[in-house]
Amino acid sequence: MPSTHAFAVFLPAALLLLAIPGPAVLYIVATSVEGGRRNGLLSVAGVHLGSMVHIAAAVAGLSALIVSSAIAFSSVKYLGAAYLVYVGIRKLVGKDEAVVEERPPRSGRRVFTQGVVVNVLNPKTALFFLAFLPQFVDPDRPVWTQTIVLGMCWIALGLLSDGAYALAGGTIGGLVRRHRRAVRYGSGGIYIGLGAVAASS
Repeated sequence: MPSTHAFAVFLPAALLLLAIPGPAVLYIVATSVEGGRRNGLLSVAGVHLGSMVHIAAAVAGLSALIVSSAIAFSSVKYLGAAYLVYVGIRKLVGKDEAVVEERPPRSGRRVFTQGVVVNVLNPKTALFFLAFLPQFVDPDRPVWTQTIVLGMCWIALGLLSDGAYALAGGTIGGLVRRHRRAVRYGSGGIYIGLGAVAASS
């Protein structure tokens, strides 16, 4: 287990980082505005399942391998950027959905899966676990258990902060969803913008 002092410093620092909107937050807000609170919360769950993949990679040392290899790092970065751009283009060229009472709601599985993929292919998350989290790990204690505990604390805090963004986005979406074309173009533009930022970072 991490020391009490490590927890005391890590928790407020993690909250501060989580409060700053990044690619994952923008993805969650876009999903919430477009599909409502349910889809927003599903995207939060997907994003943080992706975080668990990064925790496992950090424990196994794969994050260090990706960052130390320019080819591996670039491959992950451009795959993530391409996926975001692909999602954005699909939204921009898609047709506005007619309001039909019998139409089933958008698949929650798709929203959840997209959240996982977006975060798994986000090299910034890998860099967080490589550069930020190790500062709170005591080398005199088992490193892998401390990494898991701190990583799970990050996820717990992220579920709270990102969940708040999802609820807020869903509320805003309820007010503007009648303007379906604007929402579609807006969310599509956000996805493409996220892809461009990921590719150029």
